[in-house]
Amino acid sequence: MIDAKLLRENPDAVRESLTKRGESTDLVDQILAADGDRRSSIAAFESLRAEQKGLGKEVAQAKGDERTALLERTKALSAEVKAKEAAANEAETRFTELSRALPNLVSEQSPVGGEKDFVVIEEVGKPRDFAAEGFEPRDHLELGELLGAIDMERGAKVSGARFYFLKGVAAQLQLGMLQLAIAQAVENGFTPMITPTLVKPEVMGGTGYLGAHSSEVYHLEEDDLYLVGTSEVPLAGYHMDEILDLSAGPARYAGWSSCYRREAGSYGKDTRGIIRVHQFDKVEMFSYTSIEDAEAEHQRLLGWEKEMLDKMELAYRVIDTATGDLGASAYRKFDCEAWVPTQGAYRELTSTSNCTDFQARRLNIRYRDAEGKTRPVATLNGTLATTRWLVAILETHQLPDGSVRVPAALRPYVGGREVLEPVGR
Repeated sequence: MIDAKLLRENPDAVRESLTKRGESTDLVDQILAADGDRRSSIAAFESLRAEQKGLGKEVAQAKGDERTALLERTKALSAEVKAKEAAANEAETRFTELSRALPNLVSEQSPVGGEKDFVVIEEVGKPRDFAAEGFEPRDHLELGELLGAIDMERGAKVSGARFYFLKGVAAQLQLGMLQLAIAQAVENGFTPMITPTLVKPEVMGGTGYLGAHSSEVYHLEEDDLYLVGTSEVPLAGYHMDEILDLSAGPARYAGWSSCYRREAGSYGKDTRGIIRVHQFDKVEMFSYTSIEDAEAEHQRLLGWEKEMLDKMELAYRVIDTATGDLGASAYRKFDCEAWVPTQGAYRELTSTSNCTDFQARRLNIRYRDAEGKTRPVATLNGTLATTRWLVAILETHQLPDGSVRVPAALRPYVGGREVLEPVGR
């Protein structure tokens, strides 16, 4: 939620941000009108409420006909006060609903445009030249089947399309990645967390996931709970309605959870393999810090993501996501995309977003500054490992016979093996 004071004093900045996102600016005028109604309604209610309190004192001192007249006025005024209070509450609700539909402001440093208008900040490593090595690379699903590691057919039999079983070495690799991510996070001051995967509507909505992309979220109607698509959601809700002590620096958590996404509107896209699936596991970094420190913390999160990708020995690039491709809560977002040989393209493996105070205002999370004043915190998130990484790992490190070399950092998690061999060999 954007600061109402900022919206009143500088609506053009909000309009400019919406334009950069490729969205209509009509909402700004609607919110300003609702804010005017809200404030006038509250003023009218408070004025009548004050008169009601004053009459109460007069009634206590009056006698006879004067007291009777005052009692009649008090009775009539009571009905007026209730009506004004109802109008004020309705205006407040209308203002809040409109305000919560407004996405976060975007950074002036973010490139303007749509999904393809990102800016490449850095390229790390070089994609393998399989042609020079003299063989055609297999895709991750073929490799997974050779290794007895990925079973899409039985996943579909048990749960439907876009579900799968990770078996044997794939299960070990995933668990190894996630454990390695948690270990790295702990080394850097994060508190490890195993989080709930079902959350209340106020938490899901508070993080900004029930807006334009609500169709991606699974909802259990009978319980009115939502399945999370990232542990960012429960970690953001962890300190809801609290005042934090950030005197020692950012509060950092690393959440390990299963994640669920409906993948609505993605029919026909990445239907082969485990790139775009309904369920996956992930370790997510989450930070609470001051607004002043948020940009520096964003760079730190990106640095930790790169450190993990380097351990996987992957070729990847870092991109600055364009304004039209940002989620509602993101002020700025960096993605790390690894090279996937059989697709001849970079594919997203991590993202890290600076959400400034957008989520904190919605969830009422504050801290005390050096002067003792309470202010909204800034929240940031970043992927540290997830199931999709197996795609790039298997394809990048494959050998001509279908075996796969294991990155050194993951070898302790597969019994020390340096190479994974096809089953039955």
